[in-house]
Amino acid sequence: MQALSQHSKKCFVPSTKGPLVSPCAPSIRHVNPRFRSNVSCEAASLQFIKGIEESTIPEVRLSRSRTGGSGSALFVFDNPSIFQASGQMGEITGLFLDDDEGTLTTTDVKAKFLNGKPQFIEARYMMRSQFEWDRFMRFMDRYAEAKGLGFEKGSKVSS
Repeated sequence: MQALSQHSKKCFVPSTKGPLVSPCAPSIRHVNPRFRSNVSCEAASLQFIKGIEESTIPEVRLSRSRTGGSGSALFVFDNPSIFQASGQMGEITGLFLDDDEGTLTTTDVKAKFLNGKPQFIEARYMMRSQFEWDRFMRFMDRYAEAKGLGFEKGSKVSS
């Protein structure tokens, strides 16, 4: 995968109609089920409550420093299924990115409300090294494959 400049952005966006038109908004698209990469994806999932998989596929926006030493991923869930879950399941304590290698965790999770009702959840995952970036990208490859999604790179955003 190519190194991105500080102003570059990548996104994983659910799409059933192919690539998005916006030049800086790449998309995940449904891929041919016969295609399989060499990345295992048996257990890739996103969870707000440990052990309970979130069924809503988020939009994921990636940004990375010029040096590749840091980066971030913003997950935006539109009306996630966790909003319909009962309080008996537990509280949202973070976003858990779970796969065969283990679990990546962020506690930077915010709910957005519209007319007094929860509408969105935004979670930001920070990567502070090349190792953390590579690990995150392996998770996203597994997650995309597990959900039958593909990835398209966005264009650079100039300052």
